[in-house]
Amino acid sequence: MKTALWCRVLLFLSALLLVPAVASAQTQTVKLAKKYVEYEQFILIDKSTNQLHFFEKGKLVKSFSVATGKKPSYTPEGLFTIREKIKNRPYYKENIKGGDPKNPLGDRWLGLEVTVNGKTSFAYGIHGNNNEKSIGKYVSAGCIRMHNKEVHWLYDRVKKATPVLIVKKLA
Repeated sequence: MKTALWCRVLLFLSALLLVPAVASAQTQTVKLAKKYVEYEQFILIDKSTNQLHFFEKGKLVKSFSVATGKKPSYTPEGLFTIREKIKNRPYYKENIKGGDPKNPLGDRWLGLEVTVNGKTSFAYGIHGNNNEKSIGKYVSAGCIRMHNKEVHWLYDRVKKATPVLIVKKLA
């Protein structure tokens, strides 16, 4: 009995030691194209893996799992910018106040200026959410959802006018 328990403990500890190595190995393979490395900050979102990668001075700082559009066309692709940073943004579609636990935007909003086919929209953003289980899935109406704790980390660091490149799949 004791041997079986020790085997389980050793297996569990081995898994804990390997997971960070695998995660950091995957993270290290994401590189920024040369034309973007000069930016002070840069965000790259890969819709094929639902990953957001945050760079500073061309170096990857951190990657996050995100949720994107239910259909591929819902989350726009292209080079956009962070236009605004709002704490406790209301959800206007359903008249839900900012800070309300029912607010599907969470309590941090990084609003994007999105121009597609000559039309500009301010309806898209990178934000928290009230459904943590949605992260990693294709479920949004077009925005990029993050875990609340992780969007707090990003919100505290990212500056207005930071470029955001959203791609179908990393090359």
